[in-house]
Amino acid sequence: MFEIVNLLHASLLVADLSAARRFYEGVLELKPSPARPEMSFDGIWYDIGAAQIHLICLPNPDSASGRPAHGGRDRHTALGVRNFAALRVQLDAAGLPYTLSQSGRSALFVRDPDGNALELVEID
Repeated sequence: MFEIVNLLHASLLVADLSAARRFYEGVLELKPSPARPEMSFDGIWYDIGAAQIHLICLPNPDSASGRPAHGGRDRHTALGVRNFAALRVQLDAAGLPYTLSQSGRSALFVRDPDGNALELVEID
C-alpha cells in the first residue's frame, strides 16, 4: 500500500514571465529559488515551505476568458498566509481584484496576470 505524503510543487503556465514576476515577487513578495536548472523554456521557481510554485513560460492551451469570477469555482492553488490583513492591504494597494471565500473562512481568491487562480488562506 502506498501513501501520498505531501505536495512537492504546483506548475502554472504564464505567457509573460516579467508580468508574472511583478505579481509573484512584487505583490506576493515571493523570492526566486536558485534551484531551478537550465531548461528548454523560460520560467522561475519559488520555494514555499517544503513545496514550490513553478512558473512555466509556455503556450497555454486554456483560455483565461470564460473562467468564473470567483477563483474558488475554478482550479486553483492554495497558499497559507500569515498576517492576512497585511495581504489584503497589499492587494488593494496594487489595485488587484479579489473575492473573499464564500465559506466564511479567512481566505481570498486572486488571479495572476495569466488568470491562474490562487487561494490565499489565513493560518496561525
